[in-house]
Amino acid sequence: MTGRTDSPVRGGLPSRGLRFLLARWRVLLRLTAWSVLETGQTFLLGYGPARALDDGFLRGRPDVGLAWLAVAGLGVLAGAYGTARVYAAVAALVEPFRDRLVERVVARGVRTGDAGSLSGLTQQVEIARDTFAGLVMVSRSFLFTAAGALAGLFTLAPPLLLVVGPPLAAGVALFAAALRPLARRQEAFLVTDEALAGHLGAVCPGLRDITATGAEAHIAAATGERVEAEFRAARSLAHWGVLRVASLALGGQLPIVLLLATAPWLLAHGVTTGALVGALAYVTQSLLPALRNLIHGLGTSGSRLTVVLRRLTPTDSAGADGTGGDVTRSRTGPRFTAARPAPGGVPSDAVGRTAAGHSPPVPSPPALSLSSVTFAYGPASTPVVDDLDLTLPPGSHLAVVGPSGVGKSTLTALVAGLLTPDRGTIAVGGHPVPGPEAAAARVLIPQEAYVFGGTLAENLAYLRPDAVPEEELLAAAETVGLAPLAHRIGGLGARVDPAALSAGERQLVALTRAYLSYAPLALLDEATCHLDAETEERAERAFAARPGGTLVVVAHRISSARRAGRVLVMDGRNTACGGHEELVRSSALYRDLVGSWAPASSRRRSEPALSLRDADRVDAVAGPGLAGDGRHVVAHGPVGQVQAPGDLRDGGPLGREG
Repeated sequence: MTGRTDSPVRGGLPSRGLRFLLARWRVLLRLTAWSVLETGQTFLLGYGPARALDDGFLRGRPDVGLAWLAVAGLGVLAGAYGTARVYAAVAALVEPFRDRLVERVVARGVRTGDAGSLSGLTQQVEIARDTFAGLVMVSRSFLFTAAGALAGLFTLAPPLLLVVGPPLAAGVALFAAALRPLARRQEAFLVTDEALAGHLGAVCPGLRDITATGAEAHIAAATGERVEAEFRAARSLAHWGVLRVASLALGGQLPIVLLLATAPWLLAHGVTTGALVGALAYVTQSLLPALRNLIHGLGTSGSRLTVVLRRLTPTDSAGADGTGGDVTRSRTGPRFTAARPAPGGVPSDAVGRTAAGHSPPVPSPPALSLSSVTFAYGPASTPVVDDLDLTLPPGSHLAVVGPSGVGKSTLTALVAGLLTPDRGTIAVGGHPVPGPEAAAARVLIPQEAYVFGGTLAENLAYLRPDAVPEEELLAAAETVGLAPLAHRIGGLGARVDPAALSAGERQLVALTRAYLSYAPLALLDEATCHLDAETEERAERAFAARPGGTLVVVAHRISSARRAGRVLVMDGRNTACGGHEELVRSSALYRDLVGSWAPASSRRRSEPALSLRDADRVDAVAGPGLAGDGRHVVAHGPVGQVQAPGDLRDGGPLGREG
């Protein structure tokens, strides 16, 4: 795949498809040449047996008959060789098609946050490629097979064309007329199927809340409507699918009946017995299978390809990538338009105006502010974030702690604009969330880091609109702690295999990428959970030291909370915020969390209130070094609330869910 960017899309799918094919006329010529060899096989498939009967076996000359059958056999071998070459030519046509689609999906969506881009890259592009390859094969096969068979019929006896040709043409015409309605109904079915899947994706995780709030009837009615809509779409598609069966019967099976019914008339008008047998061979062995493949291929796969291409390559006033023209381009693809903040969080142009004395200093807006923010996963669910107020000035370092499931990741998703609060407002750098300005001012690093298969330098510079000097990349890698990995894999120019990296190494790549971005607000949502304590400290200190940068980290170690200037303890309406020592004195939940977190030096063994040698074999506290070994029962919470060891991830360390 090249780094070239196409011009804006003009015209519909047929015109774009024609331009794509004409640009690869050499591949089409090669495909045609090898397909002609297959045409010879089809011609000999009926002509050889006809001559073997008329000139050989029926005249008492078996040697001549066997010779003609041998010629037909050689034609089959030659056709098989041509078919093998055809696959290589089809690959040369299909792979550029796939690359073009990937370019468009990336340009339109991956870097602009299009929700459908992931599906486009992981599923729809592959569907389009496989379907396009199949359509090329079946369309080419039918075209050249029909040409070879009709030429053979004319050579054997022209009257045979009068029997086979009209029903074949009528069947193909009927199928062609049904293609457009089939495509529309195929698209309607896919839309209703996606709507049902999206609805179930929202309903299934909240089944307990639905039951608890008595909303079963309402949810069942809404789900039933979507199921009924998909059923109607599927039934309409099936009704139009009957035309495919009719087309096959008319064009492929009716000629067989007509050949048998008109056999006396044909024999009386000069058609030989061998020619009649050859005609039956043409219809049953060549035309009928080719027509069946064409109808099933175009009828199902063709409609699906049309639907997928409409989604992957929309025709609107935007550019070819669908970005609306707001994204500038470089050799490596789309660029972000965020301006780099000056030290202290003040925009660089504001600094210039102040230095020149043209305007008084303008106070910087808060790096992050939340006002009465409330969010719940469902209208009747208990709020995960409840009436939260929070203000962080530029340069702040906040650690977010709390029990597992209390809403820490939900908070980062709300700040990042991935979720919308039910009530309240959120602003990043003074810009409302969601919004393009707020999105450009923050960077979110999730727990599962994303690394793609380019070079290490391309991975690190992914969020930068400009070319990043190698010295800056190396300095960032050294600061965050990525330098040993970069040295091990061969430097910045080495290609990265994501599957060959450990989870911690992928996190280091993502952290360095975020460190190099221009976004002043960094959100680390368990982004260091796979790193050791020393590497985690190095990375967090690097982010906290960025000029004008603000750091919010979801902490899973007590050391992260100690390093932060402020700590947010999430506990529904009892959320507390303050310094470490202050919260130890004022927050019972924070004291419990601190007590259950062991310092790094003692992490090798658990620190229960009771000895592991206790007669009841009970650990009173689940410390971070305790591994569920299938033998102990651990009281994780208030006394009396006991969990079986199977619920504690036997064999794995505990204490990571801060």
